[in-house]
Amino acid sequence: MSWGLRFLHAFLPFSVLAWIGERLGSLLYYASASRRRIGRINLRLCFPEWGEARTCQVLRAHFRALGRATLLETVSWWGRRAEVERVVRIEGAEHLTAIAGRPVILLAPHFVGLNLGGVRITAWLAPIVSLYASIKNPAINRLMLHARTRFVGPNGVASEMYSRHDGIKPVLRALKKGLPFYYLPDMDYGPKDSIFVPFFGVPAATITALPRLAKTAGAVVLPCVTRWEHGHYVVRLYPAWQGFPSDDVVTDTRRMNAFIEDRVREMPEQYFWLHKRFKTRPEGQSSLYD
Repeated sequence: MSWGLRFLHAFLPFSVLAWIGERLGSLLYYASASRRRIGRINLRLCFPEWGEARTCQVLRAHFRALGRATLLETVSWWGRRAEVERVVRIEGAEHLTAIAGRPVILLAPHFVGLNLGGVRITAWLAPIVSLYASIKNPAINRLMLHARTRFVGPNGVASEMYSRHDGIKPVLRALKKGLPFYYLPDMDYGPKDSIFVPFFGVPAATITALPRLAKTAGAVVLPCVTRWEHGHYVVRLYPAWQGFPSDDVVTDTRRMNAFIEDRVREMPEQYFWLHKRFKTRPEGQSSLYD
């Protein structure tokens, strides 16, 4: 599989790769009934005001966006620095410059282009530290790790990647060294270290690590969202959050979810809907995916 992807990357411009990826995503929509079902349930829960036609329209667009992101990720695997910079642009870099010298957590919600966005930051703006979960295909797993660490930042420092099984200590050490933490907290990781706060009005098991880590490391939270627009990806950095963390972990966690909701409403088809975001339920409540 990886050799086939390398062939496509070598001989096709990224606009054609994007086009092919969208068509592959459309095929996946029909081929993956289980994922299609999960996505439909999530969209119905989060947007109950939509009719069935609107839900299906967004879900189809999501599969196309996912296919496009998957093929364009080959640019981060094998492309030169200049290629990555053509495919992914950065907006709002001044917000990171404004907090230079302080530990930084880049809040990066699960929009489908987030891996390319992370690589773009390492290629031009700054090395980062991040956590990863291994996937079943070892070749693709190696390529993804290679992509996230292959570029050296402007200061000559390389990015660092750690398995989620390594815990948070390596991240704290990297933060102290000045590496921003590219953090993806918006999935259902189970009940451990989670609390139930609303996500689009639905109680969602949400880990509280963002405010706890910000407090422990004395870090500033800087939202970082990657979106597809006008034929390329844009990594948009937002102003650093003021008054975060507060003394109330529930309020802080709700603030995180509310920010993500606002970005999802701007581009619902680009958020990752194929994960069982509401799998963990409050005690006594039945599964939403049965």
